[in-house]
Amino acid sequence: MSLKLELDYQYTTSIEKAWDALTDSSKLAKWITENDFKPIVGYRFQFRHQPSEYWDGIVDGEVLTVEPPHRLSYSWATGNEKHTVTWTLQELGEGKVNLHLEQTGFTNEHGLGGAKYGWSAWFDKFEQVLDQ
Repeated sequence: MSLKLELDYQYTTSIEKAWDALTDSSKLAKWITENDFKPIVGYRFQFRHQPSEYWDGIVDGEVLTVEPPHRLSYSWATGNEKHTVTWTLQELGEGKVNLHLEQTGFTNEHGLGGAKYGWSAWFDKFEQVLDQ
């Protein structure tokens, strides 16, 4: 059984700035981690976190969908887990944007809970990147 995480956040910003924060490698480094991401379908990339005694810190990915400025999807693999992360941006009017995250492929509740915690912390940093 595959479990799914879905989160929505609203920001006062332009859809272009939100898209840029999701696709620009230097901005991703400020709110997620160091990376070599490029928004090109088929491009293989890595998110490089601080390693620990239990994990090498590497998340391997491949860009699956790029539909600027509304939809971005990529695989997200570490260890035996492989997920799909999909971002959907929607203009709400009055200078507001909804950022929808869907992450699929979880095999247990523990992983789902950990991802929810991690994304919540990163979304605080995401908002700071929008102002840069």
